[in-house]
Amino acid sequence: MNERADPKLYIGPAGWSYADWKGVVYPSGAGRDFDPLDYLAKYFNVIEINTSFYRPPPKAWTRAWVERLGDHPHFQFTAKLWRRFTHERDAPPAQVDVRDYREGIDVIAEEDRLLAVLVQFPWSFRNRSPERQWLENVVATFDDYPLVLEVRHESWDDRDTLQWLGERGVSLAMIDQPLHAGSLEAVDRRTGPISYARLHGRNFDAWFAEGRPSSERYDYLYDRDELAPWVERIQRATDDSTVEKVIAITNNHYQGQGVVNALQLKAWASGKRVTVPQSLLAAYPEALADVAAERPAQPGLFDVGGS
Repeated sequence: MNERADPKLYIGPAGWSYADWKGVVYPSGAGRDFDPLDYLAKYFNVIEINTSFYRPPPKAWTRAWVERLGDHPHFQFTAKLWRRFTHERDAPPAQVDVRDYREGIDVIAEEDRLLAVLVQFPWSFRNRSPERQWLENVVATFDDYPLVLEVRHESWDDRDTLQWLGERGVSLAMIDQPLHAGSLEAVDRRTGPISYARLHGRNFDAWFAEGRPSSERYDYLYDRDELAPWVERIQRATDDSTVEKVIAITNNHYQGQGVVNALQLKAWASGKRVTVPQSLLAAYPEALADVAAERPAQPGLFDVGGS
C-alpha cells in the first residue's frame, strides 16, 4: 500500500461519551481525572459531536471542550444540528432556538475548531414541496457555517436538488446505512467543498425494529471487504483538488466498534499503521492486527487462560 498523508483528511468516531466504552475503548481503571476527549484526540484528529443533536450544547460545555484540547492544536469537531431543526417539524423553530444553538457552536467556530455542521434528516423526510421549503429555511438560517446535508431517502438524489445544493455550497454526505425500499444508497455527489462520509453500520434487523434499545442499531463491526469501497472513496476525495476537507465518521459506536473501524479507515487510507488504544487492541485483536503500530500480544504456548 502506498503511503498517503494529507492534512485535509479527517477520520474519527461519532461521540465520545458511552458507558459501554469503559474497559474497551477507555482503560478500565481510569479514574476521575481521566479525560476521554483528550484521550481520543491522541488517536484521531476529529470527533463528531452527538449531544448537539439532542440539545444545544451550552457555551460552558463547548468552551471546556476546546480548552481541554490545548495539547492537540490540529484537532477539529463536526457538530450535528439540533433536532429541533430537522426532526421536530410540527412548528417552525423560534429565534430563541437559533440563538441557543449558535451560542455554544459559535465558541467552537471562533476557535477555528469547527469543520462542519451536519444537517441530518430522517428517512421520512422526502423530496416534496413542504420538505424542500423547510430545508431552504434551515440552510438560509445557518449558511454562515460549513454545512453538510445528510438525507436518507432516495428522492433527494435528484439533479435539481443537487444543483440547488451546489449553488449554495452545501455538501451532501455519503452514507452507509441498512437499506430498504426508498433508502438512499452510498452515492458520491460533490455539491460542496466537503466530502463527508458517515458509516452507521448494517444491522438491518435492529435498525428498523420498534421497541429495541437504540444501541442495538449501532451494534455492527465492518469487515475489511465492506470498508474497501469506502477507503477508495476517501482516497478519491482526498486526491480531488476541488475538495477542501475530507471527513469520515463512524457511527457504529456500540462497544467501540466504530473506533475500530475508524482506525482501520485511517490506516488503510494513509497506507500506514496507526497507534491504537491498548484496551481496544485487547478487545479486537484480529480486527486491529494488520493496522496497529504495535502488534497485539500473543499468548505463550502454555498460557491457556487458567491460573
